[in-house]
Amino acid sequence: MRAIRLGLVGLGKIARDQHLPAITATNGIDLVAVASRNATAQSVNNYPDLTAMLAGEPDLDAIVLCQPPQARYAAALIALAAGKHVFLEKPPGATVSEAQALGALAAEQGVTLFASWHSRYAAAVSTAKGWVAANAPRRVRIDWKEDVRHWHPGQQWIWEPGGFGVFDPGINALSILTEVIGVPVRLVDADLDKPANRQTPIAARLMLETANGVPIHAEFDWRQTGPQTWDIMVETGGKTLILSDGGNRLTIEGIPQSIEHEAEYPGLYRRFVDLVRARQSDIDLAPLQIVADAFLRGRWHSTEAFVD
Repeated sequence: MRAIRLGLVGLGKIARDQHLPAITATNGIDLVAVASRNATAQSVNNYPDLTAMLAGEPDLDAIVLCQPPQARYAAALIALAAGKHVFLEKPPGATVSEAQALGALAAEQGVTLFASWHSRYAAAVSTAKGWVAANAPRRVRIDWKEDVRHWHPGQQWIWEPGGFGVFDPGINALSILTEVIGVPVRLVDADLDKPANRQTPIAARLMLETANGVPIHAEFDWRQTGPQTWDIMVETGGKTLILSDGGNRLTIEGIPQSIEHEAEYPGLYRRFVDLVRARQSDIDLAPLQIVADAFLRGRWHSTEAFVD
């Protein structure tokens, strides 16, 4: 079977660190071209933008979009209208309605749309999901705290409308939560801290609950220096599970579990190959909807100006 001919748009840090190695490691796909305003990749054809890439590479089968979320909808429209399968970095759009519209267009075109959530493919997530299914949760706590200066140095788009602020990493925690918990989750309340000179929050506290009333407390903060925190704790009747390191380490009742090595992005690309071969889409918007609800429902608090 011929390999899927792939074009990648947006050659930033995440594309270089995660997408390029994962593509190389995945059977059934070949990276043919890259479109980027400011960077080039080796051993492939390079273009300044998606339109130029599609004109120069009419035989491309699929497009991977790694730009900031504010630009993703317009690019996905172009790619889907050209009959290409589309892989969306997280989040799948700057708004829920954008992602819904893209899903409808993909269905009309008969092509795949993959709204990827890389943290769901972290090494320990599937094991945690199985344990939670067998042990009724009574309480969940999420602590997702990191240093924005380390992970997004000088990146101004994250502070603009549609850039998500602290929910850029926080949505990773929500993607794991909605995968592991196994039932719908709704937002109950939220407090959002926004620097006086920015448009998106630097910290957030969410109260959520499952459809059967299990309380979930989440705290996100982009001001943590030193060791970073990416933990999800699930308490059941006398038992405790802790997913840490962004879903890559797992302890149950204080006992570390044996987990295979991290393989988030290779897992995403294996999934994308399977979806394209089957002409199916995977568009789960639950994490994005929770973030949107937090912006709708949350109380806003002004904090001191943030200077990168």
